[in-house]
Amino acid sequence: MRVFIVFAHPEPKSFNGALLGTAVDTLTAVGQEPVVSDLYAMGFDPVSGRHNFNSVRNADYFKQQLEELHANEVGGFAPVIEAELAKIEACELMIWQFPLWWFGLPAILKGWVDRVFAMGRTYGGGRFYDTGVFRGKRALLSLTTGAPPAAYERSGFNGDIGAILRPIQRGMLRFVGFEVLAPNIVFGPAHQSDTELNAALAAYAARLRTIEDETPIDVGSY
Repeated sequence: MRVFIVFAHPEPKSFNGALLGTAVDTLTAVGQEPVVSDLYAMGFDPVSGRHNFNSVRNADYFKQQLEELHANEVGGFAPVIEAELAKIEACELMIWQFPLWWFGLPAILKGWVDRVFAMGRTYGGGRFYDTGVFRGKRALLSLTTGAPPAAYERSGFNGDIGAILRPIQRGMLRFVGFEVLAPNIVFGPAHQSDTELNAALAAYAARLRTIEDETPIDVGSY
């Protein structure tokens, strides 16, 4: 199984970094060759603009979706965007590894989506959800939170974690055709002991060894 991991944390020695390392080591040990985009290490620019493209459809007025459609027709995506698109297209499973910040993706990862999920190449022309471009591929969110599990229950301090993740899991991943697996969530790692954190890493490794056997979730109700 070809796995593509997008890593979005500024500190490699963070627990997110440990989860990334666990994924890479585990997948490699079972004969897979995970490909990683470490967005901070890459210096990935999350801001969209004409630098997304080598081509120009309308030099007088910038509308990103129209430029994306044109770039798709003429091979006009900038190299950094084309490289990320190729990684998505080549994978069978895509994992996003990130900390939940302000109830959403870190800006660098959201900007990656803004720039890389290009119209005409990743969606459009009637290709959405069940008929999406990436149908047959799977996606997994692996994330950490700042608070413990009770804070993310329906009656909790922050509200239902499923509702928080729905714009990502349905509005981004499922929208372009991915089947979404249940998220891997480590709640409040800063408040856990080393023993608890090691157990979380071991559980993630065990899950990844059999990830191909998992059934996707319903992101409309999860």
